[in-house]
Formats: sequence, C-alpha cells, structure tokens
Amino acid sequence: MPQRASRLDLIPPYLFGEIARLKAKARAEGKDLIDFGIGDPDQPTPQPIIDKLYEFAQDPETHRYDESDQGDPGLTVAACQWFGNRYGVTLDPKSEIVLLIGSKEGLAHLCWAYINPGDVALIPDPNYTVPKVQTLLAGGVPYLMPLTAENNFVPDLTAIPSETAKKAKLLFLNYPHNPTGATAPLSFFEEAVRFAKEYDLLICNDCAYAEVGYNGYRPPSILQAEGAKDVAIETHSLSKTFNMTGWRIGFAVGNADAIASLNKMKSNIDSKQFSAISRAAGWALLNADNSETLALYDTRRKLLIDGLNSLGWNLPYPKAGFFVWIPVPEGHDSMSFSKLLLEKAGVLVIPGVGYGENGDKYVRMSLTIAGDKAGERVTEAIGRIREALK
Repeated sequence: MPQRASRLDLIPPYLFGEIARLKAKARAEGKDLIDFGIGDPDQPTPQPIIDKLYEFAQDPETHRYDESDQGDPGLTVAACQWFGNRYGVTLDPKSEIVLLIGSKEGLAHLCWAYINPGDVALIPDPNYTVPKVQTLLAGGVPYLMPLTAENNFVPDLTAIPSETAKKAKLLFLNYPHNPTGATAPLSFFEEAVRFAKEYDLLICNDCAYAEVGYNGYRPPSILQAEGAKDVAIETHSLSKTFNMTGWRIGFAVGNADAIASLNKMKSNIDSKQFSAISRAAGWALLNADNSETLALYDTRRKLLIDGLNSLGWNLPYPKAGFFVWIPVPEGHDSMSFSKLLLEKAGVLVIPGVGYGENGDKYVRMSLTIAGDKAGERVTEAIGRIREALK
C-alpha cells in the first residue's frame, strides 16, 4: 500500500470518534452511562417536517441532481425570507446564500477556498475543531486567540499583533459558542467588522446555535452589524434548531464574493443535498415549531446548573445553546476529571482540551441527554457526581 498523505499527520484523532469509543467500552462493561457528551439533539425531528420530507420525496424531480446555482430555491428563497424576518437583514437569494450539507462542511470548504500554504487564519481557542484542522490541512497557519472567563469567552482582537493580522485572511467566530456556551453582543460583532476592514479579512461566524435561546434571549447575527456584508459571512444549520443533525442541511449567507468562492469550491466536491430534504428544510424555517424541545433543554439547564452549584461550583446560566462549560476541581486537568466522572460516576463529559489548549481546565456538558424525559437523568447525574467527589 502507498503511504498516506503526510497532511493527515497534522491533525489529532477526531474528538467525537474517541468519545464514541469510550462510550462503547463503558457500555460493553455493563455501565449505565449518563451521556452529556456530543451535542446531538436527543429528541426527534418534529413530525410535520418529516411529513413534508415524505411529500417532497414523492416528486420525481427531487430524485435527480440539484442543478440550481445556489441550492434548491425551496430552501434558499425560504432561508432568505426567514433571515429577513429574524434579523431584519435583506439577502439576495441569487448571490448572498449557498446551501451547505451541514455547517461543518461549509466551514471546512471555506478554508480550502481561501487558505494558501502559509496563510494565517485567526481562530478562537478553545473552539469547535473544524476551522483549525482544515486550516492545517490546507497548509495554512492557525493563529489561536485565547478565550478566557475574564473576557467572557470572546477574543480580544486588540491583543492580536498587527503583523499577524496583516498576514491573516480569515477570522473565525462562533456565537453562541461551542464549547463554552458564551454569547457575543452585537457591539462585539461591530468591533470585529471594523477590525476586518482595517486588515482586509473575511469573517466567518458559525451561528449553528442561534435559535436555541432562553428566557426570551435571541442571539444576534453578525450581518446585523453595519457594513458586515462587506467583510463577513455566516453559517446556519437546521441541526440544532429542529433536531435535524442527521439530515445534513444548512446554509451560508453574506458577502456575495465569499459566497461565490465557497460555492465554486463546493461545486467541484459535492452535488448539493437531496432536494426533498432542502425543500422540507425551507418549509421548516417558515412554518415549524420546536418549542417543546427548547423547553426541555431549559428544564435540564436549570437542573444542571443548580445541581453543580450545590456541589460548590458558581456557574452562570447559559443564555443560549446547549452547552455548559465547567471548571475542573483543583488538582485536575480536563482529561483526569473526565476520566474520574466516567469511571466513578458513569457520567460522560467532554474534556475541554479537545477544543484547544485553553480548554484544558474545563469540561463540557451538553443538555442533549439520551433517555432523559424531564430532567430525571440530570438529577441522577448530580447525585452520582456528588458521590464521586467525596
């Protein structure tokens, strides 16, 4: 066999692949595992969306290649309408949107569309791993922006050396944030737009969790910042909004030139999503309701935060998303604490180091808990953790 490409040696094993193996081992040993790991909605896709998929799949036209420019208009036109309703931002469905096979795919292909060997990308740390990994694979250089509790887990753009900023092509953001659960105010996006214009950067804000908010909080879009369309795009996904992770459907919106570059890359790699899925997703954006799932997340959020705080933590309630970012106890790093919880409590969490060096003093817990009906597994987990920490 020929030797594999050396670029693969630049990247660690995919974090969730490792977690899946740990889960399988624990279950093979007969453990009753309470899984706060991967952020995959545990509730089903709302039935009306499934019914629409069935309806659209009856049309033989959807069985063929999607030969549209930006993606099936059943999605792209509906998504532009939804975006206008949600954010008050007008988008051109012919040039300012492109279908994605999930936002993960869009983030990856954006790196390949822009990064030449030696180019710099500004990437938060800790952060969802795709921008860093794909920058490395494309031959680029990730410049890691530390996210700290002191700065509310948003990057300090003023701390980036001017010479580094001048070399950079891309600035990746992700709010609401994975893994910290942080949110960013519109004022930060306005600052980022000014920064991007000063240094001739393209911003990409991964906005996959924008529709998971609590107590009336609705996270902003970077495209609401003045002048953002000049320098920014944003990725959106139906995965978290409507429990559709397996459907692999999302979209990118914003700067027309950047959307065209991303589309050119994609058109040479994929053939878009099954049109029936695209059309069902477009229908969902304008018609579907997932408030029952969001209410369940809210119940779990309160039980988890209250429970952990009763054990000595002092955690705020996250305003959006479904992740809780938890400092590890004194004497632990993220791996040792994750191992303790798995072995002594049968509770699976994600070690923060998997998201970057600055995450090594934290673990991430997700509010998506298979088998939980009304928070009872959260309550049980708190009891197990209490015993494990004695």
